[in-house]
Amino acid sequence: MPLQSAVRAGLTLLLALGAAQLCVALRTPVPWMIGPLLATSAASILGRPTRSIGALRNGGQWVIGTALGLYFTPQVTALVAGLWWAIVLAVAWALALGWAFGLWLDRGHAARMGGSRAQQRATSYFAGAIGGASEMTLLAEREGARTDLVASAHSLRLIIVTLTVPFAITFAGLPGVDLTPPGPRAVQPGGLVLLALATGAGALLMRRAGRANPWFMGAFLVAMGLTMAGVALSALPQWLTNAAQLVIGVSLGVRFRPEFLRSAPRWLVSVALGTVGMIVLCAGFGALLAYGSGLHWATMVLGTSPGGIAEMAITAKVLRLGVPVVTAFQVCRLVAVLILVEPLYRWGVAR
Repeated sequence: MPLQSAVRAGLTLLLALGAAQLCVALRTPVPWMIGPLLATSAASILGRPTRSIGALRNGGQWVIGTALGLYFTPQVTALVAGLWWAIVLAVAWALALGWAFGLWLDRGHAARMGGSRAQQRATSYFAGAIGGASEMTLLAEREGARTDLVASAHSLRLIIVTLTVPFAITFAGLPGVDLTPPGPRAVQPGGLVLLALATGAGALLMRRAGRANPWFMGAFLVAMGLTMAGVALSALPQWLTNAAQLVIGVSLGVRFRPEFLRSAPRWLVSVALGTVGMIVLCAGFGALLAYGSGLHWATMVLGTSPGGIAEMAITAKVLRLGVPVVTAFQVCRLVAVLILVEPLYRWGVAR
């Protein structure tokens, strides 16, 4: 890495660390992710030379994936497996809601979007889909959509959900109402090394196979498999999970640039309004699932929230709200969306 880039990355991390410490002092929810996210995005929009290191972001996803996998004890796994019907409904809901959001964007902005009608449809559809920003942008590019609008829509949606949902849950006094302790609770140095080697191998295998989100999914699946089998190697140190949240917050914040707010402002306003509407609708849907499943509604709201898998799972972990259930819902939705969203576009929208 060039020296100038290394200096920028170091200063960005220092800014993020200071913001995290400030949020800890202010007792904000999820301080180690929200503080860096707010500070880095603000600095980026103001034109400051912020920078995120890809290796650190991957490491953060590795740590978070491992930490979440440690919650899947045999008893918890049986609970989650019994919720298969709710997970199927949540996947169908996410696909339908994303389609409706894309249709709304298309009707409001197609005339000003430019390009062919097919490009307009593809742009609105993939911008509305509830999936990972990078994955949806890649799929949109394959279908000839305007990737700048798709990427900006997902970035804005993610930051709105990441900021509003934790604050709303905290303001309602709900943290800790659905506590699920992880399998191993003590840090064992030897076991921690073995756990790192095993989950790292899983992440590298997923990366070699070309899977989406390999550093998170590979580590998560290996840690989950070990915990389900009753193998308790070690817990993760709190400072390590805090550092992982920090670098993930930085990786989200550096997506924004000074031209972000100047490019298609009406589009961004519509995305923001639509995101708030989706949050409200998903909260209502989550409450219905909670009524049918007997779980706390705050857990189901996080499980069905239109945010990113890592961000919502981190929120569940920090706020102690049914971590395995939230993770299972978010993981299954991500996998289903990645598999189905493009075929559904070609079958129902492109035609």
